Amino acid sequence: MKNKKIFLMLFLVLIIILIILFFVIKNFNSQNNSSENAPLSDYTPQEEISSKQLRETIVTLYFIDANNELKSEGKLIDSLELAHNPYKKIIELLLAGPENESLFKVFPENTKIIDANLNNNCVILNFSEELLNFENDNQKYNIINSILNTLTELNEVNSVQILVNNSLPQGFDTEYNLKNPLTKSK
Repeated sequence: MKNKKIFLMLFLVLIIILIILFFVIKNFNSQNNSSENAPLSDYTPQEEISSKQLRETIVTLYFIDANNELKSEGKLIDSLELAHNPYKKIIELLLAGPENESLFKVFPENTKIIDANLNNNCVILNFSEELLNFENDNQKYNIINSILNTLTELNEVNSVQILVNNSLPQGFDTEYNLKNPLTKSK
């Protein structure tokens, strides 16, 4: 008698489980059928991406902070600006100074880039004579390392050579690279 009661209970539980399963499967199939028959609509973004936005790239520039340490700042620019002479354009961005208020530009006032060319993985930079108006060796160090760190972000650049009005100025008469950067004077 006891076995009959257990068997009957198991049978009822099995029937209840089958009924629940039947309704779950039926409900799932009806949802799939209704979504298959529903018309598809195109996704329209809130704003179309312009060709200018597709050309945007980030350039990493190096400036100094309040502790006189080099810090990087990313600047979003149109890559077409880099098409003609990317080295000159990047130096122009350095000369313009940082957007971040906690960073400062390293170049003396009114310094201009005359020209920039790549020759055997070395960028030769020709500046105006205002570049020589640096205040001390630390500013000179920061100028060179700002240029060096910024331009060597480009794969094809290994070193930089600095000219002033097409000649090698005293104090900038070597080729600088990351293996041979100028060191800070104490």
